[in-house]
Amino acid sequence: MSDNRVSKNPSGQTSEPQRLENQNTLLSSALTQAQSELKNLRKEIQRLQEPPLTHGTVVKLVDSARRLVDVSVMGRRFRVTIGDTVAWGRLQLGDTVLLNDKMVGIGKETAADTGVSAVVLEHVDTDRILVTVNNDSVRLLRLSDRLHGTRIRPGDTLLVDLHSGFAQEYLARPEIEGLELDDNPGVNWDQIGGLESVLTLIRETIELPMTHPELYESYQLRPPKGILLYGPPGVGKTMIAKAIATSLSEMLGKKAHFLNIKGPELLDKYVGETERRVRAVFSRAREKSANGVPVIVFFDEMEALFRTRGTGVSSDVETTVVPQLLAEIDGVEELRNVVIVGASNREDLIDPAIVRPGRLDMHIRIPRPNRAACTEILGKYLREDLPYAPGVNPAALRDEVIDKVFTRDAATAILRVTRKSGKEETWYLSDLVSGAMLASIVEKAKARAVQQALRGEPGIRLEHLLAAIRDETAAHQDLPGVSDPEEWARIVGRSKRLDPIVDITPIQQD
Repeated sequence: MSDNRVSKNPSGQTSEPQRLENQNTLLSSALTQAQSELKNLRKEIQRLQEPPLTHGTVVKLVDSARRLVDVSVMGRRFRVTIGDTVAWGRLQLGDTVLLNDKMVGIGKETAADTGVSAVVLEHVDTDRILVTVNNDSVRLLRLSDRLHGTRIRPGDTLLVDLHSGFAQEYLARPEIEGLELDDNPGVNWDQIGGLESVLTLIRETIELPMTHPELYESYQLRPPKGILLYGPPGVGKTMIAKAIATSLSEMLGKKAHFLNIKGPELLDKYVGETERRVRAVFSRAREKSANGVPVIVFFDEMEALFRTRGTGVSSDVETTVVPQLLAEIDGVEELRNVVIVGASNREDLIDPAIVRPGRLDMHIRIPRPNRAACTEILGKYLREDLPYAPGVNPAALRDEVIDKVFTRDAATAILRVTRKSGKEETWYLSDLVSGAMLASIVEKAKARAVQQALRGEPGIRLEHLLAAIRDETAAHQDLPGVSDPEEWARIVGRSKRLDPIVDITPIQQD
């Protein structure tokens, strides 16, 4: 057993042998460290001298016994061996593998998450698709194994590798998906008032072909592809479209899908993007209707998207968007169980090719409600089951509200209008009345009633509704855009072509 104690001579100094031994120990330690550093340096030099590794995309699994695969490297195809460091059973078409200088697969890499995006045009078969790149060239690509099981539809956007010919990843487009909202309408015919004759015509046009298809077939009668609802804002066009979906669901025993598409939201500044969105909408409709489920494709504010071609509006985007819509309506793939419903405040701006027979067959004007219709509509909102103040009769209350709305006096005067001929007119609240306005009046009255109930006086009263009418009158006085009075008048349905409006002045109440 060695003694670690330092030997010292009688004078207290370290002996010469011990000093030499200590020096040798230090030198040995330094040598060992130098050898380790030299070894690491040699490894680093060797690593730096290694040839670069190549990335290849697996395009074919050739032979599992010999571990042979075909890979694509920058557009060139090679047959290579996969080393034991890569699990054969986990290899898939479209995977990225690392290749050494001998072109042997030595590792598996994550596929690139950036690259070229392409828009799906159609499926050729279960594994191949046609896509367009940069809205120009059309390419035939194969779906990678990682995309199998993913629903790929025309109009979808994919991340693709054009060198290998594979589509690698589905790219979600929230702005597109949001436009194709699969909505539960939650509106039935009973909720729509004052439009009995119009609703009867719509129901006969839409419901009969779907509930009695055999009868239409026996008479060789082609069901209408769609209808156009036009009229001023707030008269119930959107509610009618939703009620169609609800009614078909009840009659057929299948939940109808309602695709609510707002025209302005489909517009896109990039070339080809709006057309892609139109294709995506109809692809979604065909997909959902494949099993006999009715689909209502509702285009709100249709004039914003499908204007007459050559008008110079919206930078002539209509020259490409309108043909795309026509192609979808008239396409080789028939629109079965799909009803197109368009709504517009300016039907005169819609391209005539869209509203001709064989496309949007029926054109139905939704008028402003008259006094009797307003009474019926008000009954839908000011219902018997609401909490009224003691002594208040709901029926009598509704009559008083209608009387006030249709009174043409200073309290309900909204606008002073001057026409080109010099003629001046005064427009009153009743001139712009709509179902939406009556609903707004009732909502404002309910809000006032709630506030008063918190003060200990529950129940809806006449005073709440009269105050709401005053608020609605004041709100309408600020509505018209005076930059183009005639355009605004056409939107609200008060235009006279032979005597257009040149000025609109709000009448301010004291």
